[in-house]
Amino acid sequence: MAAIPVIDLSGALAPGGPRSAEVAAQLRAAAMASGFFYVRHHGVPADQVARQFALARRLLEDVPAATREALDMRHSPTMRGYENLGAQTLDADARPDLKESFYCGMAYPADHPYVVAGHQTYGHNQWPAEVPEAPAACEAYIQAMLALSRRLMQLLALSLHLPETYFDATGESPMVTLRMIRYPAHPEGADERTFGAGAHTDWGAVTILAQDAHGGLEVQTPEGDWVPATPMEGCFVVNLGDMIPRWTNGLYHSNPHRVRNLHSGGAARWSIPFFYEPDYFARIEAVPGTVPEGEAPRFAPCTAGEHLVEMYRRSYGLKQQATA
Repeated sequence: MAAIPVIDLSGALAPGGPRSAEVAAQLRAAAMASGFFYVRHHGVPADQVARQFALARRLLEDVPAATREALDMRHSPTMRGYENLGAQTLDADARPDLKESFYCGMAYPADHPYVVAGHQTYGHNQWPAEVPEAPAACEAYIQAMLALSRRLMQLLALSLHLPETYFDATGESPMVTLRMIRYPAHPEGADERTFGAGAHTDWGAVTILAQDAHGGLEVQTPEGDWVPATPMEGCFVVNLGDMIPRWTNGLYHSNPHRVRNLHSGGAARWSIPFFYEPDYFARIEAVPGTVPEGEAPRFAPCTAGEHLVEMYRRSYGLKQQATA
């Protein structure tokens, strides 16, 4: 049963870093296996992560229920705000997910062309007046995660024997989502179709997850086994989303994962995933060197926006939106 590798980013956090080639090789091995790995020495201060968890608790526990309902993401064209328990079903064969969330994204200006066009994930956030520090704190955390995501994309480019800057142009106006999640205790007597988050793959390019000490995240290995992504102090869990197999012609994997909050004390589990997706109009097609000579690519080309809109539609039952 394969373990999830731990990759130390020391000496590889800046372009041209002395360990960049070594780290890129480790990323390649992880990407060709489950697409999951831990990163340590990632450059994000521990106290910033701790403050974000404290903010998540304020948003999901201290804000009155009536306010949360008024900020429900169903009222937002950009799918931001509060998500109630059972609102999402990530595994169509399982029961609705036992989790509640608060979503936000980058604070793009109102006159940004993508905001004006109403493209998915670009636009205003919804904030409760009871937590006035939330907008600035979330934007600061988003910027820290965005810097790390862009660096991971550069290292992925190196791992594919491409120039370090190969993906840089695809991330000029990225689609990013920060999600703060509370998983209540697993119900007593729940059946095998009950999960905090049902088995799924992520939709975008890179996900960076901060999780509390309770655990509960499980990753499916290429052999089909489920292994725990045990919390490790000072580490993020990183996984590749569905855009990466499209970009690499299936060479790199986006494997299923799920959550069950089985903590014996009955306490809630908290996690903070950051989802990095490239620019809305970034073209997702097999990169050089990934399609064997004489063969056709395994995936049809698409834009990042087309892909993401379709994933939202499937998961939330949204009507198809224009992508032009």
